[in-house]
Amino acid sequence: MPSDLVLKTMNTLHRTILKVSGGKLGWTAGKMPVLELTTTGRKSGQQRATMLTSPLQEGDTLVIVASRGGDDHHPSWYLNLRDNPEVTVTWKGGDPQTMTASIATDDERQRMWPIITEKSKNYAGYQKKTERQIPLVLLNPA
Repeated sequence: MPSDLVLKTMNTLHRTILKVSGGKLGWTAGKMPVLELTTTGRKSGQQRATMLTSPLQEGDTLVIVASRGGDDHHPSWYLNLRDNPEVTVTWKGGDPQTMTASIATDDERQRMWPIITEKSKNYAGYQKKTERQIPLVLLNPA
């Protein structure tokens, strides 16, 4: 599973690509839109930004996957938004937008998961690596 150092390095590299290209590169990955999710640290209270993909969008709702590459532990960003669902999202190079995060219900996940894994098969592989059910997070305009 990816270490915290590897994940932080990937985020730094991604931000570097966005900056160096003037935002022309880096807003898609694996045919999925990329977004920057900013949460409030549940312990520190500080703002924490993470680059993520959104494999599914439904209307104004962006869906993100708390997979952490199939790790047995939830990603920190997920734990942060679980405790404080007010987040900021920047995507497609637009202005930051305040959004409210919610964890998909069992029924929502059951409907969305097959759509996500059909389009992005890596998520099905991540689920096979872990015993935890990988949560889906819905981001909606505040």
